[in-house]
Amino acid sequence: MMISIVSFSENHLDSIAELEKLCFSLPWSKEMFADELRSNIAHYLVAIDDKENIVGYVGMWKILDEGHITNVAVSPNYRRQGIGEKLICELINNAKRLELVMLTLEVRKSNIAAQNLYSKYAFREVGIRKRYYSDTNEDALIMTLEMKV
Repeated sequence: MMISIVSFSENHLDSIAELEKLCFSLPWSKEMFADELRSNIAHYLVAIDDKENIVGYVGMWKILDEGHITNVAVSPNYRRQGIGEKLICELINNAKRLELVMLTLEVRKSNIAAQNLYSKYAFREVGIRKRYYSDTNEDALIMTLEMKV
């Protein structure tokens, strides 16, 4: 299966909103993603399979010289096929092009698979946000990648 990584555009909105509902217990709305498209700090990438299905996406806010990863999602039917890795790699490449010095994100303490993926790309745990996730009051680990200058 061939996966392409492309920039997020308006014609992806419906599919991204549906994917969001599949992946998260507190999904962002279609309107929230439309706002992201209009934002000049938001940078999103979409993973598309060879049948033109959107199978994943990743988002980041560029704030000064730092990037904050807002969302990483891969369709449940497409997990464990390297799509999350492709998205993270391309996001890191974009961060380098934008000359960011650091990337940061929050991840559920129970989401070991995601933590392992981020650790593979040199993200390190730097803190905890207590009861960050309002649906379960679960803690979030804060993970950071220091970019090589």
